[in-house]
Amino acid sequence: MKTGIYGGTFNPPHIGHVKAAATAIASLGLDRLIVLPTGEPPHKQIPEGSPSGEQRLEMVKLAFSGLDRVLVSDLELRRGGPSYTCDTIRALREEYPEDELFLIMGTDMFATLDRWYNAGYILDEVCPAVLAREEDDMPELLEKAESFRRELREETVIIRSEVIEASSTAVREKVKTRGGRELVPPAVYAYIIRSRLYGARPDFDWLRTQAYAWLKPKRTAHVAGCEAEAVNLARRWGEDADDAREAAILHDITKKYELAEQLILCGKYGIITDNVEKREFKLLHAKTGAAVAESEFGVSERVRDAIQWHTTGKADMSLLEKIIYLADYIEPTRDFDGLTELRRLAYEDIDGALRLGLEMSVEDMKQRGITPHCRTQEAIDYLRQNG
Repeated sequence: MKTGIYGGTFNPPHIGHVKAAATAIASLGLDRLIVLPTGEPPHKQIPEGSPSGEQRLEMVKLAFSGLDRVLVSDLELRRGGPSYTCDTIRALREEYPEDELFLIMGTDMFATLDRWYNAGYILDEVCPAVLAREEDDMPELLEKAESFRRELREETVIIRSEVIEASSTAVREKVKTRGGRELVPPAVYAYIIRSRLYGARPDFDWLRTQAYAWLKPKRTAHVAGCEAEAVNLARRWGEDADDAREAAILHDITKKYELAEQLILCGKYGIITDNVEKREFKLLHAKTGAAVAESEFGVSERVRDAIQWHTTGKADMSLLEKIIYLADYIEPTRDFDGLTELRRLAYEDIDGALRLGLEMSVEDMKQRGITPHCRTQEAIDYLRQNG
């Protein structure tokens, strides 16, 4: 049996790592490739603020899930302390005593292999398999391989690998500014955003695609209109336009669900409901949507709250909460009596517009025989007292 060993910090794993693994499996004819996230690399420090070992392990599982013959191991994470390759090889040799072992590495690591801790043991037990990405690397690589053969009587396998311009460092930097999605497998990107690792902020095109998949098709025009209106209102009143955009894109994410499904979500996220919400269950989508936005998309507390209060409102709303409430009410696809005045007021007196919108909502519900939620009246009373 042929077994490959592929270690690294994987902080995070990117498409270059996955491509390298696939190339190694095919080129070497491996029966299995063991991928090991490093616990504590002896040759460098993991950057401060990096994900935990458990989070890196989860990302590695997601990244390599589409490759056959890959086993993801937590061996080095469980062992603790500096992750010396010789210790890993010793453990794997005990597990696979008859296997031919290949140590997969890049050219930079191969250049220093003979200086690694207990390098003699490593070279006795494994065959180095070097991924050569650049043609310019070949002369130095061949010279190093020849010295291994001549001085240590150790053979080296050179694997020609397609160049993929990706690095973990680039991913960590780009996701902070809503980039980097193209550098990591989709499931890894979703995990990074959900956990907001590396200070990540979601690519808006990706966020729309994810959110719209939750909606009935006829609702996407409303959500798109709400997004545009929220951004305009945020810019008018000095609010963070990106936070407004996130909240608007996600505000109706659970709108399509009926009462039974809403209650299932309430149970899942520990949401307390009242009698009005159970009777007028369309109110619940604001609460469940906020919980989903936080759990699945890692939104901030302020964005979560803006989603939660966009239907009933509440006393003493934040600026972002006011903006999302009004954007949902006045976005371009809406059409009802009094809308022109409400739209005008939203850009001249946001508290006046909020009060008018809340009052119009209460009146509409009463005309339809629906009991308004007490939070809506509390919001109106607050604005009257503090206006």
